[in-house]
Amino acid sequence: MPHYDAIVVGASGGVGSAALYHAARRGLKVLGLDRFPPGHARGSSHGETRIIREAYFEHPDYVPLVRDSYAQWRALEELRGAELLKTTGLMEIGPPEGEVVAGVRASAAQHGIAIETLDGADVQRRFPGFRLPDDSVGVYEPTAGMLFVERCVQAHAEEALALGAELLSDQALVSWRAEGTGVLVQTERQVYSADRLLLAAGAWAPQLLRDLNIPLVVRRKPLYWFGAMDDTYRADRGGPAFLYELPQGIFYGLPQINDRGVKLAEHTGGSVVEDPLLVNRELDAADLARVAQFARTHLPRLSTQLTAHAMCLYTLTHDQHFVVDRHPDHAQVAFVAGLSGHGFKFTPTLGQALVELAVEGQATLPIEFLNCRRAGLRPV
Repeated sequence: MPHYDAIVVGASGGVGSAALYHAARRGLKVLGLDRFPPGHARGSSHGETRIIREAYFEHPDYVPLVRDSYAQWRALEELRGAELLKTTGLMEIGPPEGEVVAGVRASAAQHGIAIETLDGADVQRRFPGFRLPDDSVGVYEPTAGMLFVERCVQAHAEEALALGAELLSDQALVSWRAEGTGVLVQTERQVYSADRLLLAAGAWAPQLLRDLNIPLVVRRKPLYWFGAMDDTYRADRGGPAFLYELPQGIFYGLPQINDRGVKLAEHTGGSVVEDPLLVNRELDAADLARVAQFARTHLPRLSTQLTAHAMCLYTLTHDQHFVVDRHPDHAQVAFVAGLSGHGFKFTPTLGQALVELAVEGQATLPIEFLNCRRAGLRPV
């Protein structure tokens, strides 16, 4: 039976590929397992681009983690000699006392992050491609930007392989179990043993962590690309990423980087997925209508021409904060789950934390607020 210092499950995804890299960097004999190859489009880590931002409206405690991620992405760029992170700025729009604007201001004030508050006239003067509701303001974060998501996953995987990691991306996990102080991992083809197990299974986490009774819900999230009437939304012409908090939901977009146009999606909503392998990936008229109506109202220089669409999966916790912890019954098992649609930017930091938890029992950075013992996530 092949034996390893560590096995990473979900190694072709965002956190898993980063964990594989960090484990290999520490000199561990590490095996990565996944059903699909790095950069695949069946889970949560694909779709060309993801927003990265520092003034974190979800909670100020994320700021030290995202600052570490910024540094790690830049270091990975140096290793690969390729652009992974592009600074574009980010415009976040909503009611002054709403979740987004108030949250951005709170994080910026606590951590000394430079942001600008703009009224509707200011926004239209500086960013004429956006229209604000009458009761809304904009908060602009100039150092925010976007990550090239498939490139990022592939960069972590390729660096891990260069450091001696093994990656089998054609083996679905069947089960795992603790065996003494180690683990046994059963795939469709083989049984492997290891001293430690790192679980980063994304939309498959509810199945693999069933014994913990952590309430995780997987939702179907369509992504759309629309053409533009001019260069207003182009990243190389100063077009920022953007996010709107509206009564009907939260919508976001990323600037144009190629002929596909502007990427748009709804962060809220989404139908529940029972099996990630069987999710409907076809174009849904009702989902498209919601995003198209948002575009018509708030993005006046966007075309009505849909150029492409894709499907992403969110794995949500009850409070939409991540779960990062060791298994309460098996100290040799660590896991990351429930990234809730805002986790990709953190993947290098979460991958490192996953390795540290499994090897040393604690992480370097302050991740305690994300543990599985918080209210609503009590394992039985």
